[in-house]
Amino acid sequence: MSETYDFLFKFLVIGSAGTGKSCLLHQFIENKFKQDSNHTIGVEFGSRVVNVGGKTVKLQIWDTAGQERFRSVTRSYYRGAAGALLVYDITSRETYNALTNWLTDARTLASPNIVIILCGNKKDLDADREVTFLEASRFAQENELMFLETSALTGENVEEGFLKCARTILNKIESGELDPERMGSGIQYGDTSLRQLRQPRGSAAQAKQQCNC
Repeated sequence: MSETYDFLFKFLVIGSAGTGKSCLLHQFIENKFKQDSNHTIGVEFGSRVVNVGGKTVKLQIWDTAGQERFRSVTRSYYRGAAGALLVYDITSRETYNALTNWLTDARTLASPNIVIILCGNKKDLDADREVTFLEASRFAQENELMFLETSALTGENVEEGFLKCARTILNKIESGELDPERMGSGIQYGDTSLRQLRQPRGSAAQAKQQCNC
């Protein structure tokens, strides 16, 4: 049986190698921790249908390799993404320092309007923390990002990260700030009746006049 949904959003999971991107995706899709996680080679894919603000949304999520040698491969997947989880490891300042580069890539290659949530992963390793919540929070604010600390191990805030991002995209569609019809928006209608609902009243009236019925 085919899935029915109102919208489809293309998502990216980006950030340096070893930050737990694949584990976050696995936790969100399978609701469990990925024990034997190796570095992603190129790009991995997952999808899940969620309920957001009374709408059914299919999230199509591309998990990209964080290693520099795969950068040219992964960059081609950025095009037409509506949302992204930008991930760093709270126990590694090196992954935090690389955030600006990842952010530039996302906004340049995907879309300047891409909705991004910053995720400080490995929250369960608080004793080994190298990046404070306050510092990352400030970075998020300065760069107009949403921010959460997550744990792919315990599942804390993982679902919330994806849903918060999806909720923001949906709000922007409803306010007219994002147009799903625009090429490369990373958004597709799942149900044709929704598209008709969003047609301006004037165009519906014009259509009626033309059909002479």
